[in-house]
Amino acid sequence: MKLNSILFILLLGIGTTAVEWQNGTTYDFGDIVEGETAVCYFHFKNNQSFPITIDNVRTSCGCTAPDWSPQPIEPHALDSIRIEFDAHDKGYFKKHIRVFFSHRRKADHLYVEGYVE
Repeated sequence: MKLNSILFILLLGIGTTAVEWQNGTTYDFGDIVEGETAVCYFHFKNNQSFPITIDNVRTSCGCTAPDWSPQPIEPHALDSIRIEFDAHDKGYFKKHIRVFFSHRRKADHLYVEGYVE
């Protein structure tokens, strides 16, 4: 009985990360000219043994806009989320992005940062 409990706990820990972020979870735009639009991509790999979808992507403000495919991502396949940042206010910025995948209640957290000149 004790062995079964240990195996169950170990199995719960396997595959708890739905995706593997290929280029990290923070993107630094560096210096951006005021009024320009900057674009980056967060690439990820589906770590699950079943297809997943991106249910929603929420940003911390209206100056940051996400775009993603509604199509299922097959096991071990690669996909990406496009983030567009409109540089209207001068100074340093760091924006928070939450990504909600199917079959998970907790969001993955991404960040974009930089400096608007």
